[in-house]
Amino acid sequence: QVQLVESGGGLVQAGGSLRLSCAASGSIFSTNAMGWYRQAPGKQRELVAAITSGGRTNYADSVKGRFTISRDNAKNTVYLQMNSLKPEDTAVYYCNADIGHYSGSYYYSHDYWGQGTQVTVSS
Repeated sequence: QVQLVESGGGLVQAGGSLRLSCAASGSIFSTNAMGWYRQAPGKQRELVAAITSGGRTNYADSVKGRFTISRDNAKNTVYLQMNSLKPEDTAVYYCNADIGHYSGSYYYSHDYWGQGTQVTVSS
C-alpha cells in the first residue's frame, strides 16, 4: 500500500559527509511526521532526527550540529544530510513516516518503515 524507499548510504571516512533520501509512494493522503532512526550491531534502534509536516525538527544529542533533516512535501520525501561523520555513526539507518489515509470518510494514519540503508564510517 505504501512503500518507503531509502537511498544514499555507503562507506565514508571519518569527517566525511553523506546524504540519505527516503521517498514515500503508494496510497497516500497525507505525510505527517517523518524521521530517521539507526541501529548499530548489538544496540537498540534509536531516533536520529525527526521532522513534522510543518517543518519542526528534533535531533538526538549525539548528532546535533552535524546532521540536518529536511523534507519536500510535494515529493513525500525526507532527507538526512550527515556531516562530520564519526565511526560511532556507523549503523543501519531506517526511514520512518506517519502516513494518513482515507477509508471512505474515515481518516486514519499508519506508521511505515523503510528497508534500511547501511552507513559505515571508517576511522
